[in-house]
Amino acid sequence: MKMNDSGKSGATAVLGASHKAGRYSNMAVQRLKDAGHSVIPVNPAYDTVEGLKSVATVCEAAEAAGSGGLETLTLYLAPHHLEPLVDDIINARPGRVIFNPGTESSRVQKTLDKEGILWMEACTLVLLSTGQY
Repeated sequence: MKMNDSGKSGATAVLGASHKAGRYSNMAVQRLKDAGHSVIPVNPAYDTVEGLKSVATVCEAAEAAGSGGLETLTLYLAPHHLEPLVDDIINARPGRVIFNPGTESSRVQKTLDKEGILWMEACTLVLLSTGQY
């Protein structure tokens, strides 16, 4: 498990994780796992993704993360699917939220700002590849 900036270990939840090879969300699960991160796939359609137990909601991911909490929530859902989940994201209190390309939502970002939750528009795969994750 990786440590976050506070020195506390935390998990990464991949919202919209897919079991389909070739999907960016699937690649993110694989790459995060390979890099030693504690990964929680979030998708109600799947029981597992890349051998990891999948959960149905962001709140379930926060519970599964345990005492370390969600260090990162990385998003792989289109804004129209993401916006109805903003309350769940707020309640999960992730340390940061990554809006991968195509997931950007000014509505969600403004709400995160109001709640004091850090967010960034970036690509999880690029962040991992360049050692910036």
